[in-house]
Amino acid sequence: MRAVVRGLRLLGAVTLGAFTALLGLVFVLVALPFAGRPWARAAARRLAVLEVRRLGLDLSPQGGGELGYLAARVPVGVLGGLVVLLLGYGTVTAAVLAWTWGRGLPFDGMPPTPPLVAYIGLAGVFLLFLHLSGLVGADVLERRLAVRMLAPDPTEALRRRITELTESRAGALAAVDSERRRIERDLHDGVQQRLVALSMLAGRARRGRPELLEQLHEQAQQALTELREVAWRVYPSALDSLGFAEALAGVAERAGVPVKVVGAPPERLPRTVETAAYFVVSEAVTNADKHSGADLVTVEVREQGTMVLVRVEDNGAGGADATGDGLSGLAGRVAALDGRLTVTSPDGGPTVITAELPCG
Repeated sequence: MRAVVRGLRLLGAVTLGAFTALLGLVFVLVALPFAGRPWARAAARRLAVLEVRRLGLDLSPQGGGELGYLAARVPVGVLGGLVVLLLGYGTVTAAVLAWTWGRGLPFDGMPPTPPLVAYIGLAGVFLLFLHLSGLVGADVLERRLAVRMLAPDPTEALRRRITELTESRAGALAAVDSERRRIERDLHDGVQQRLVALSMLAGRARRGRPELLEQLHEQAQQALTELREVAWRVYPSALDSLGFAEALAGVAERAGVPVKVVGAPPERLPRTVETAAYFVVSEAVTNADKHSGADLVTVEVREQGTMVLVRVEDNGAGGADATGDGLSGLAGRVAALDGRLTVTSPDGGPTVITAELPCG
């Protein structure tokens, strides 16, 4: 049944390709004198995109060769149309022949004798094979032509890939440097100041101020909490000891705003993916707590094919700056894994941060 469905789809694609080839020929004849005009190039690109979608190819025409592609695919499309016509003619002939001989009547003066029926049957199977091969061949030619004329040059594609890797590496290094500066700032302005105050309280308590011992204990607890937060910023040890789902639960527990975690994968993900996903959630929740005025943050993590999708939404005031140190650092961390981070935060909210991380 599946083979029949695929065959019908192939037949429909080749038939449609024959019609679009004729339409493309008309367009080429009309637009050829104006090939240098922007509207002609734009129209040719739109038609080429439609052809690429019809073929189900993952191509994105960039401009420059679409008009030539539309001209070059005319003979291929016409060839496919001829194959479809011959297949249709053969199918109708076979149906009439079967109907006539099934009633015991001669067809075109030929009675249904066993040798003749066997001969015509074998010939029909052979012709059907040729027609189906022609359909497949026309589809393969269409695809190869589209890839050859619309796909980027391999050298250019490699150059773009090198550029992307260079940019992602630079972004990752910048993200690491930014995170180091933030950790240093937290240690200097937070933990260090807390420890200085703790030391002063201890000195005053030793000089006969026992009532300061309770305050000394509170300061020590706060310093310990801040030091633990900084340690979690460096690397969340719960990822190794408890797993990804429990690490997200820890983020929700420590947050100053209600956090709802849904859809965290129970199985382990690659360590780099888990780490990046964790920091996306942690940074997004921290921003919502500090800046958005939200009273609910929803965290969703799910696998989608070969990707892990991390989505954090808060119902705060919006207006998050995607170019700030925190979010830009996250974008660099995600880009280093060939992922993508998008931030949507209109004034009035909601703020939605989505990270797409490859894990396949």
